[in-house]
Amino acid sequence: MEPRNFDGEADRPRSAGAKQTGRVLVIGPYFRVRAGGADMQSESHVQRDAEARLDEAAGLARAIDLVIADAIIAPISQIRPATYIGKGKVEEIAALAKSLDVELVVMDCALAPIQQRNLEKELHAKVLDRTGLILEIFGRRAKTREGSLQVELAHLNYQRSRLVRSWTHLERQRGGFGFMGGPGETQIEADRRLIQERISKLEGELKKVQATRRLHRAGRQRVPYRVVALVGYTNAGKSTLFNRLTRADVQAADMLFATLDPTLRALTLPHGGKAMLSDTVGFISNLPTQLVAAFRATLEEVLEADVILHVRDISHEDAEAQQSDVDAVLRQLGINPDDSGRIIEVWNKIDRYDAEQREELLNIAARRPEDHPAMLVSAVSGEGIDALLAAIEERLAAKRTTLDLSIDAADGAGISWLHRNAEVLAKELHDGRFDMTVRVDETKRDIVVNRFDAVPRVA
Repeated sequence: MEPRNFDGEADRPRSAGAKQTGRVLVIGPYFRVRAGGADMQSESHVQRDAEARLDEAAGLARAIDLVIADAIIAPISQIRPATYIGKGKVEEIAALAKSLDVELVVMDCALAPIQQRNLEKELHAKVLDRTGLILEIFGRRAKTREGSLQVELAHLNYQRSRLVRSWTHLERQRGGFGFMGGPGETQIEADRRLIQERISKLEGELKKVQATRRLHRAGRQRVPYRVVALVGYTNAGKSTLFNRLTRADVQAADMLFATLDPTLRALTLPHGGKAMLSDTVGFISNLPTQLVAAFRATLEEVLEADVILHVRDISHEDAEAQQSDVDAVLRQLGINPDDSGRIIEVWNKIDRYDAEQREELLNIAARRPEDHPAMLVSAVSGEGIDALLAAIEERLAAKRTTLDLSIDAADGAGISWLHRNAEVLAKELHDGRFDMTVRVDETKRDIVVNRFDAVPRVA
């Protein structure tokens, strides 16, 4: 289905067709972009194509199995306090919604509670904004206890802002006890209190989750396993790449937010070393602030990661804008997206290019600064995976020390300890002794030097 530009008339003729139930109308209320100007609505430094934005919004709706009756662009020049869009467009959309017999109108923007309520009155249909839609998706995708807690917390914070006094069913008052009870507590006050109590309880449970995660991380830090985290725009192919790198079977589908709950698996590096690879929830443009806050416990794996793989769908028409959106979320988390020592940019889905286009892409990557390389891969075909693993190993090795040592072949306990606590790069038997080259974390360096008379390798 192609989007339409709803600016007075349709770009193509259409009929209302047979009436169906459960149908959705998706509206893209985007600012008109003047020549040489920037898109006022997008926080991205890179201008987004309106049709691509609308297609993404429709994809979000389809992610929860909604039937799209139509998706249209409604250009605006300013935000109206009452209804977000102008009165004329509200009337036009109301007529279209009636002709299509839709039950839900999705507005691809963040609506104030009063705007949402006014639109529902004018359109005679349920109205859901971008934040509400993403919350619905997250509610369906969360499978673990932690994910469910985070989604519920974000949903309650969203609901709390939707409680407005002009909702008639919230104007009732309940009387107090005895003769001196006074007028009692209004229904809206009771609802707010109940929501706040539930929020406080959820925050307490999430703190326990964070404490458990800290214990797990402390356990991993006692062994020489570093953490590598995948981040990227939703549907960039993170889970497919995760499966390719770890030979796991994490759900990977061509849909937005196919993966929500975090997953950790062992990653085997080219020289036999091990790392932990973490797959996280995908980012998206205008990601609601409350979702970033709610999922901070999950995203702590990213905060603690030694290497971060920023996976990009390089074939997407909005690849540059998506990169800017991911960088913005990383900054919200306190991570510098320009930290070349920690972040590796991965250009995924190169299998979608023909030979000529791929050669052009390789030339673009080759012209990048040496300290900001781009790894070209196809998570589907496996192309470029070996080079990516080598790059990961090189980044991790930069934070470790390489040592040479000689150990008696009869010292089974010492050899076993080295294999458990260090990365063994070379091992040769000479005259009853093993000459070994190992790479160790800084926390283990002094132990190896003192116990085995190891010496740092000269570069």
